[in-house]
Amino acid sequence: MNVIDTPSPDFMLEEDIVLFSDSVGKWIDEHAPPEAVQSWIANSSVPRDLWNKAGEAGLMGLSQPEEWGGMGGDYRHEVVLMRQLGWKGADHFGISLHNAIVAPYIWHYGTEEQKARWLPRLVTGELVGAIAMTEPGAGSDLQGVKTTAVKSGNGYVINGSKTFITNGQLANFIIVVAKTDPAAGAKGTSLIVVETDGAGGENIGGFERGRNLHKIGMEGNDTSELFFNDVKVPADNIIGGEEGRGFIQLMQQLPQERLNIAVQGIAAAERGLQETLAYVKQRKAFGKSVLEFQNTQFKLAEVKTKLTVARVFVDHCIGLHLKGQLDAVTASMAKYWVTDLQGEVIDEMLQLHGGYGYMNEYPIAQLYKDARVQRIYGGTNEIMKVLIARSL
Repeated sequence: MNVIDTPSPDFMLEEDIVLFSDSVGKWIDEHAPPEAVQSWIANSSVPRDLWNKAGEAGLMGLSQPEEWGGMGGDYRHEVVLMRQLGWKGADHFGISLHNAIVAPYIWHYGTEEQKARWLPRLVTGELVGAIAMTEPGAGSDLQGVKTTAVKSGNGYVINGSKTFITNGQLANFIIVVAKTDPAAGAKGTSLIVVETDGAGGENIGGFERGRNLHKIGMEGNDTSELFFNDVKVPADNIIGGEEGRGFIQLMQQLPQERLNIAVQGIAAAERGLQETLAYVKQRKAFGKSVLEFQNTQFKLAEVKTKLTVARVFVDHCIGLHLKGQLDAVTASMAKYWVTDLQGEVIDEMLQLHGGYGYMNEYPIAQLYKDARVQRIYGGTNEIMKVLIARSL
């Protein structure tokens, strides 16, 4: 489904990409139909076996190198998955965070041993990934992280707490942002992996999952508090095998994370337009369809134009990223602009539904709730503007 008929760039029209998009759409229709998504929302989580099914279908490790068990694709394949999930309303499934945020830290920065140990298992669904950055007292300011990983014998002892962690209830592979040298500021930050499963499948000693947090949107995606109380991990769980490189690793990967959010925002807004078109065509008022009113036509014309402009910019950013040329400032522009626009246009489309737009049984209501967090995670939009302003 795509109501934005602006021609896609050539790099998204290659035959294998088009065929892959069709196959992903069919997989989602089978494994994540609307009734399944409603059960995710009711249970505040996707079923654990969905991760394994995605692995069996080749939907995990899409852009991961084949030598480490991945599909050997590139960022276009991640875009296809994000768009199909958004168009079909299945974007509560946190697979894109696993694929396009968590795993790249390992294949970009991991030692050869770490790649061999973790990457194949991230592809099959044996490991479900999360990244634990945010803390109760530190959100967008990553330098304010208080969690520590202190060298002890032949390993590290981790202490601290994290919150708002996507995939947090199900993840058994967690990249923890921690201070290995609290006195060194950003240079004392490291990324360290915690595999939460003990020998008997129980959580390892000292690791606890807190609440599955009750959110106003994205309810089907588990989001958790995590607690680390003297959690012991081997020394070779430091990503890259060397302390103090975590902040640089985070900064290098954040542009892709922010582009992901923009891609997801466009897809969700496009679904909102599609749902609204269907509604205003069949809804009658004063003896004619709501679509026949000039106000409706003007609002939809504005929305389609804005989404078309945004799609062109995001496609431009995807092209830059494929060439390794997407910088942090441009990614920040995409993240802030698209997510602000997403909230604006979905609000307009909910208004065209009238009272029914406020009812949870209508998809536009869920889209409205889900859109709000987009302006917060991945760095708040206010932080995006700070980063952009620094480039002036």
